[in-house]
Amino acid sequence: MHAHDRFLPEWFNRIRSRQITLPRFQRFVVWGHGEVAGLLTTVLRGLPSGAALILEVGDEEKFISRTMVDAPESGEKVTEQLLDGQQRLTALWRSLHDTYPDRTYLVGFEDDPIDLSKKLPFVYGQARWTKKGKRYPMWVDDPKQCWSRGFIPISLLRPEDMEDKIDQWVEEAIADEDTDMFQAYKRLKKTINELRIKVREFNLPYLSLPPTTPKEVALDVFIKMNTSSVRLSTYDIVVALVEEETGKSLHDHVEALAAEVPRAAEYADLPELVLDVVALRQDRIPSQAGYRGLDYTRMLDEWDMVVKGIKGMVSFLEDECIFDAQRLPSYTAIPIITALWEYLPLQPDSLGNAKHLLRKFFWRACLTSRYEQSSTTNALQDFRGLKKVLRGQANEEIVPILNEYSYPLPTKEVIMQAEWPKRKTILGRGLLALQIKCGAEDLADGTRATVASITSKEHPREYHHLFPASILEDAGIPDEHIYRALNCALITWRTNRAISNKDPIAYLKERADSSALGEEEVKRRLRTHLIPYEKLAVGYEGFSDDERRVRVKEDYEAFLLARAELLVQAAEYVCRGKTFCLSELFSTEN
Repeated sequence: MHAHDRFLPEWFNRIRSRQITLPRFQRFVVWGHGEVAGLLTTVLRGLPSGAALILEVGDEEKFISRTMVDAPESGEKVTEQLLDGQQRLTALWRSLHDTYPDRTYLVGFEDDPIDLSKKLPFVYGQARWTKKGKRYPMWVDDPKQCWSRGFIPISLLRPEDMEDKIDQWVEEAIADEDTDMFQAYKRLKKTINELRIKVREFNLPYLSLPPTTPKEVALDVFIKMNTSSVRLSTYDIVVALVEEETGKSLHDHVEALAAEVPRAAEYADLPELVLDVVALRQDRIPSQAGYRGLDYTRMLDEWDMVVKGIKGMVSFLEDECIFDAQRLPSYTAIPIITALWEYLPLQPDSLGNAKHLLRKFFWRACLTSRYEQSSTTNALQDFRGLKKVLRGQANEEIVPILNEYSYPLPTKEVIMQAEWPKRKTILGRGLLALQIKCGAEDLADGTRATVASITSKEHPREYHHLFPASILEDAGIPDEHIYRALNCALITWRTNRAISNKDPIAYLKERADSSALGEEEVKRRLRTHLIPYEKLAVGYEGFSDDERRVRVKEDYEAFLLARAELLVQAAEYVCRGKTFCLSELFSTEN
């Protein structure tokens, strides 16, 4: 096996000419938008991203192959098969060619936490949707509006001849600026060209297996490369440094913490949480970079405050009806809340105001894009701002996450795209968290969502399709639309089995017939999940197959829209720290 350098333009040339393909047995793309944005940020900051693995092709391909997503289906003779590196190359190819249907990737700039005189590029994946033939939000495709928000489309950085497109974009972006147009043009063009150099010079090295490699050996190497990576434990290194510096065991401290606050481990890996909290308390980024240079003596001297903060954080999350890590929308928020806990006042009215601020912060962390990228840097910025507000040194306007222009609440169009809550996406889980906060009563037995009912091993809650998957599949609706957050409710496994794949009207009638209080009780239970009964109570008995498929598509779209409108209102309530009343949200329901 030999190692070689290869820069991004050469990788793209081989993809474009179809000289490189994927063995068909490889899984398809699984990276989410956060991982794509993270890789692109890595590229623009000139950092390495591991190595790829290829199998050189001789006279014939050893494995049946397929092309990468959105790559040309025909071209020259295949000379390489990509065994490892599909996710990275697909992310680079699709983002730089702007072929993701539901995302456009944009380059923004943030303060360098080490040198505040510098700016660091980061990449943000802006959600997109199409309505009546137009792609929204429209500002993404408007150079002036895009640049006014501080963003540059990453597609302008594609490693090919883009001069004409760049010139046109820059001219439109700076049009009507009050400053010297020529200087503004030069500055923006220089910025783009510097970023293009980073893309052009990005090296994704690869290991290569020669064409003489037996098929079974190549397959064995592929399996080992994809399943046996060894992760460096930062915590183990810190444990050694603490013992060396203080003569005390961090392991013993964390074990005692676990015993004193047993529920904390339900939300996070305790060692990771401790390091993140300590980093914030010492005004450092909660990441491996921030852990370097921690004052470990100070950490142990202030250990009681760390424990107090974790106790407070657990209590706060339970009050907000977040009961475990599986339903936690944003881990990034909880070290911040923990580290801020010591700044909460004791006087009742002041304490109420402080918790009101934390609620606004927490729900915006769960429902906006603030922590989708650069989360550790953003976490430190928000912590600093919130700390000043709690200490009476500043107003809320200084806290970046509370800026509604920079981090607007999700629109109904964005909410309609939110992914299945079981997946690790902030918005998908955030929308589920809103339902749990409303009570999320079981549709059959009426059991309210509590710590006991949500975390029960005996009667676990399951993610239920309100419109059954089988009915939607039969109507030709693709998986990505079936597995939307809006089609999900958290109910007990027994109820999930009883409902099965029945038409919604059928299982709702069964629940009404089984309930002593009838249909009105079923409606009330649905409201605790923010579900509009009238849009869900649909059935298809007596329709022909073709008629049913048409009706299913219409009913499903109407249901998603109606539920999205409810969740938009609910999001506005919680992100303002308010307690909302379900009767207000459902005041217009018949």
